[in-house]
Amino acid sequence: MTVAIIFQVLLFGIALSMDAFAVAITDGLIYKDINKKKALFIASVFGLMQAIMPLIGYWIIAAVELAVGELAGKHAIEITCEVVVWIAFILLVFIGSKMGYEGIKGIRHPEQRKPKLFKVKEVLLYGIITSIDALAVGFSLHAGHISNDTTIWLHASIILVCTFIISLLGVLLGNFFNSLLKGKYEITSIIGGIILITLSIWVVVSHYIGI
Repeated sequence: MTVAIIFQVLLFGIALSMDAFAVAITDGLIYKDINKKKALFIASVFGLMQAIMPLIGYWIIAAVELAVGELAGKHAIEITCEVVVWIAFILLVFIGSKMGYEGIKGIRHPEQRKPKLFKVKEVLLYGIITSIDALAVGFSLHAGHISNDTTIWLHASIILVCTFIISLLGVLLGNFFNSLLKGKYEITSIIGGIILITLSIWVVVSHYIGI
């Protein structure tokens, strides 16, 4: 394994962590009870999910190619990438719209205001959604012969560390902005919703223009 390959995987890790970074900022904005332990949990979940998905993608394509051949494996990659992108888009739009709606509702009906508190299940869901597109990286690592059955574990570890660090910075940054807004959680919910919807559009655009 060369330095060039390690650098390439490092770039993969940074690129993948941008989705997690955006959602981590959102988490830091919307959750009113964030502390160090919860920030570390969010970053850990995002890091683990972004590392696990390339492993899954790598082994799926390896199994497909073994069963039906390399050419069929390439077609499977293309089809799966399309499905993955649109699943991520739909989920991000749904959650972002819901978040924005709750913020607007809080402004229009102050008596129904409820601060949003940290939820483990929600963080896990966000982790899965933001890492779905990392399946495609697993496909690329296998199809491009960047990884093999041994080095894929090191490559996944690099992605995990990159995502963990960047996601932690995202949570802290979001929490900082939240403090500047002085706990106006309706506004932070709307901002969080906008971030997620913008991210959903970026996921689709980046896929089709090859970023």
